[in-house]
Amino acid sequence: MEVTPDERYMRLALQEAEQAAARDEVPVGAIIVARDRIIGRGHNLCEQLHDFTAHAEMQAFTAASESLGGKHLDQCTLYVTLEPCPMCAGAAFWTRIGRVVYGASDAKRGFSRWNAERGLLHPKTEVVSGVLEAECSALVRDFFARKRRLKG
Repeated sequence: MEVTPDERYMRLALQEAEQAAARDEVPVGAIIVARDRIIGRGHNLCEQLHDFTAHAEMQAFTAASESLGGKHLDQCTLYVTLEPCPMCAGAAFWTRIGRVVYGASDAKRGFSRWNAERGLLHPKTEVVSGVLEAECSALVRDFFARKRRLKG
């Protein structure tokens, strides 16, 4: 079975998420691709930076904008292991990102819970969900299971 580009890039986002987990951060990773070239990457750094806005997507948006020398990412795709939260979806709106591809859904904090009524993403942004969903979900689920075991 041939690996799709979405699966290939999601595997790289999973590697970013594993870096976050190794730092005891919530394991979320993101990659931004333009014309089959990675121009941004990131993983959660909230604990390390003491900054609730230091999500994987935000790190990747900043890196991609620096790489391109501009703030609009309309020709780019964001690959992220967990469905973006409303804050990250709002940032994606302002970047005008062309596509958002995510692995695991986040029923409690994901943007889709609010997107239908508030339009958190740019109207031209294409969304693809469920890419490598099992692996992405397992990483987050196992992280929090380990945290609960250690806590109590």
